[in-house]
Amino acid sequence: MSTGDVFGRTIQLFLVDGKPTGLRKATIHGWTGLLFVSGASAFGDLTAREEVDRTGVYILSGPDPDTPGATRVYIGSGNSVAERIKQSAVKRDFWETAVTVTTSDDDMSKGHAEYLEARLIEQTAKSGRVTLDNGTHPDTSRRRLPEADIANMEQFLANLRIILPVIGLDMLKPQPKAVSAKANPSSSMISDEVQFEIRHKSGIAATAVEEDGEFIVLEGSEALTGTGYVQHKTASATKEKLIADRVLVPQDMPPDSNKLRFAKPWSFSSPSAAAAVVLDRHSNGRVEWKVKGASQTYHDWQQAQAAKQEAAE
Repeated sequence: MSTGDVFGRTIQLFLVDGKPTGLRKATIHGWTGLLFVSGASAFGDLTAREEVDRTGVYILSGPDPDTPGATRVYIGSGNSVAERIKQSAVKRDFWETAVTVTTSDDDMSKGHAEYLEARLIEQTAKSGRVTLDNGTHPDTSRRRLPEADIANMEQFLANLRIILPVIGLDMLKPQPKAVSAKANPSSSMISDEVQFEIRHKSGIAATAVEEDGEFIVLEGSEALTGTGYVQHKTASATKEKLIADRVLVPQDMPPDSNKLRFAKPWSFSSPSAAAAVVLDRHSNGRVEWKVKGASQTYHDWQQAQAAKQEAAE
């Protein structure tokens, strides 16, 4: 293995009561960080754990009541996470998932927890993937810690970036470069990426790239609207949100009530989710999207990539 290779990590996910919807315990091999995850039904089990009655941070997550299809989170800290998260949960009715972060050796101080809380809020705001319910954003520069302690907390944060997506929270994940750079199809930021396109008989055209498991429709792409086709509830809510947020705007030239334009790049969870918004109907994105300038579908391209990787090994 070369020095440039990425090493794997072992994440242990333990179902405390044997149920996938119950209390879960998550750790990374060789790390002192300790996470517990629960829904509302197992919240009492979470706060009763001895490991949660320690100094640390916590996260409450759920659907954003103000924005369909979006997620809202609240981040806090306390000397007793169990007590603090109970207080915060009573004040907020949006949350569906509770996450506590402490340490197996009970070695996190109040200063460590407050620094970690401030950095979590800062990084979550920067990623822009969720709505923050926190009214204030603590200043990390005021969290005075020795240099070595700051380094340790930054490593702790790096491990949280790995483990939080595994339990369903992408709040720290950086936006794809095609989104963060507000790229367009000719941008040098994406010039080396394989691009996919939809060319529809209606005349609309859309271009996308895949990056780190996300499918990003690029700025300037077009989408149909008002076709009358039955849409999946999630796809319909997503489109309504994109229109409300001015991500999808009416075509300027020529004016056309049946067509919209992506005013900025937007990340989707899959090619099918992207195709459903572009074509305004239920769509199999693995077939609808084709390699730009070719007849090869996304599905065929993906199969070819897998074959190349297998041959290289």
